[in-house]
Amino acid sequence: MNIKTDPIVDHGQHTSSEEHRVRLEKVEKLRAQGIEPWPEYKEVDATAAQAIASFDKASTDTQDERGGEGDTKQYAISGRLMGIRLHGKAAFATLQDLSGRMQVYIKADVVGEEAFKVFEHLIDIGDVLWCKGTVFKTKMGEISLRVSEFTLMSKCLHPLPEKFHGIHDIEIKYRQRYLDLITDEQAKQRFIKRSLIVSAIRSLLDAKGYLEVETPMLHPIVGGAAAKPFVTHHNALGHDFYLRIAPELYLKRLVIGGLNRVYEINRNFRNEGISTRHNPEFTMIELYTAYEDFNFSMNLVEEIIRTAALKALGTLQVPYHDTVLDFAKPFERISIHDAICKYGKFSEVDISKENIDATLEKSNIKHMKKSMYGEKLLALFEEFAEPHFIQPTFAINYPIETSPLTKRDPKNPEIAPRFELFVGRMELSNGYNELNDPFDQTERFKEQVRSHAAGNDEAHQFDADYVQALEYGLPPTSGLGIGIDRLVMLLTNAPSIKDVILFPTLKKK
Repeated sequence: MNIKTDPIVDHGQHTSSEEHRVRLEKVEKLRAQGIEPWPEYKEVDATAAQAIASFDKASTDTQDERGGEGDTKQYAISGRLMGIRLHGKAAFATLQDLSGRMQVYIKADVVGEEAFKVFEHLIDIGDVLWCKGTVFKTKMGEISLRVSEFTLMSKCLHPLPEKFHGIHDIEIKYRQRYLDLITDEQAKQRFIKRSLIVSAIRSLLDAKGYLEVETPMLHPIVGGAAAKPFVTHHNALGHDFYLRIAPELYLKRLVIGGLNRVYEINRNFRNEGISTRHNPEFTMIELYTAYEDFNFSMNLVEEIIRTAALKALGTLQVPYHDTVLDFAKPFERISIHDAICKYGKFSEVDISKENIDATLEKSNIKHMKKSMYGEKLLALFEEFAEPHFIQPTFAINYPIETSPLTKRDPKNPEIAPRFELFVGRMELSNGYNELNDPFDQTERFKEQVRSHAAGNDEAHQFDADYVQALEYGLPPTSGLGIGIDRLVMLLTNAPSIKDVILFPTLKKK
């Protein structure tokens, strides 16, 4: 079978390189020798890390030809070649799998002259290789695999970028994540830690009696958060649906149905800007607890974050940019009102209903005159207080106008028993006492409809079906959400949300 040496598809800068052409020629030569470049699998019985860990110096007393100690147990490992050093009729190579890297030692008089010629002339850095052999320690003290046989498992047709020290071209890093994972150990470890974080959260909630559920991603109307939706069309039903911006209203329906502790680790979609902290599709966990309040939820958020940090990092002192985040001590709690006065240096008079417009004007916060009083307070909070929240801080007691799904504080109906957690100047979590009065919810939805008509395209729609569900009785319930992507950013010291999402949304090439 002949292989064309011209690129089949123009994938980018590496495809048409001279080395790509050479590697395509090697495919022809391999097949001419009866060697399949992409064969069926061969059994692997150890990872690189397991093979290295198996070496027991005390139990070995043999010396290989280069002066190293070794044993006789055979291991079959497989991984990607990340380096090759030829020495006459012998070669040292570096094999990388998920567990790490291991040196392999290949000798012509062990694997055979013909096999060694194949390795010398037709195997490249980037190829996936299967090796079987015994573990030994070289004279230089490196635990290695003395190869008795090897097989090419998958031919790599392109050179790996940047000499295997990580990708500096952001376009390649995000568009070709597989190359990032191959060449950057820090990137690979970041995604391994992400998996550990999610697993730790699941285990904690499962142990506390929470039930993991799945709710729709196609919604007939927008709800559950203030955000712009993506719209899609269902041909068979003949009407539009919205990609989920939040699962909240469906999860609360389940609490109404008697599932008193539920959670969902969910993918959400918001048709908004892209930044180092925002991606149009992102992962959150939302959970709801009947017969508890937002103080319970704040304590649970602290426990979730500590559990995730210990599982992924083994510490509660987490380096992040130019500081160390301390998750060990109780998180600070401060009201929106107090935070505005403290960090904005405002008096009670400055932020009163009568004077807040003047305060906004002096603070160069424009276009707020038609907004509700609570929205104006929140604008001051975002401008003056949020930038100070580096260590974990709960901002509590939000204006009721900015919390359309939150129950009113029984002592002050203008206040919502709600929190937002900020860490590293980022909002990480949101939670509140859920509004369960169907009459109040109806009026709040009407306010949101009026807000939308006035130009707020992130306002909630009127969800009559959800109001009907409330009429069957939602018990007192506290809910919370945590941004998984941002939590991973904080715990792995990632500079951008794109660094913790395997395949972030990017502009079309």
